[in-house]
Amino acid sequence: MSQKYKIQELTAAGGWVENEFGEVLWIFRLGMWDLPKGKLENNEEIHECAIREVQEECGLREITLGRKLIETIHGYHIEGVSFKKTTHWYRMNVKGRPELNPQFEEDIELALWLTKKDWLSKLHSTYQTVCQVSEAAMK
Repeated sequence: MSQKYKIQELTAAGGWVENEFGEVLWIFRLGMWDLPKGKLENNEEIHECAIREVQEECGLREITLGRKLIETIHGYHIEGVSFKKTTHWYRMNVKGRPELNPQFEEDIELALWLTKKDWLSKLHSTYQTVCQVSEAAMK
């Protein structure tokens, strides 16, 4: 039996961004709490993609890249096309508590610094892959 639909494979990268006060950068997009991430561009390294996406989606500039935390994989469908996205997640740090500017054109309604208590309370309103990232960040 042949496969009816071809699966498009995508690569993305994002960040678990912590400020000097121990708060973590979270975004609210399409009715769900999430972390900044996005698709890899041509001729771009994975870690470069992670930093670029955090910069674009939240307006941050002075980001220190840390170690890779985890890779997550999830599937989704859009208009009859199946996608398999592998996302590479990195720990990142910023000095102070920089102002955040959500990228509204990417449907990001909010970008907030959340305390551990606050982001833990959002885990019921996020994706399973984001829960995996939070678990990896806490190890």
